[in-house]
Amino acid sequence: MMEDVLRTIPHRPPFLFVDEILEVSADRALCQRTLRADEAFFEGHYPGNPITPGVLLCESVFQTGAILLVKRIEALGQSAQAKTPVLSRIQDARFKRMVKPRDTVQIEALFKEEIRGFYFLRGSVKIEGKTALTIEFVLALVDESL
Repeated sequence: MMEDVLRTIPHRPPFLFVDEILEVSADRALCQRTLRADEAFFEGHYPGNPITPGVLLCESVFQTGAILLVKRIEALGQSAQAKTPVLSRIQDARFKRMVKPRDTVQIEALFKEEIRGFYFLRGSVKIEGKTALTIEFVLALVDESL
């Protein structure tokens, strides 16, 4: 549900690209998003043949990764309230399929390792089980007071 997403990460519309958390475990988060035809970016991103910008698909994976990290921290009995997830590296983004208005995508983030406060993850976006994007990335959880 959207309420769970809003409780977990600080992102808000119009820059929230996750509608629902489907599943979270220690090393994996699976979320979902349905692209609405009336989203503003479709107006200018290939009018007449709208395509979801690849950078926004990447952002949906980063937000899913943030959800995974917050849930991992909470599972350890710690609070992530004062933490802001910040992207520190993007690697090997591969776009394999276009995402169009009204498509529902499944967004996955997988935890690889943590090194000195940097969380290495990989992720994907799929439409009906077919891969649209794969990416590797690194997030840090930064104290809001800094």
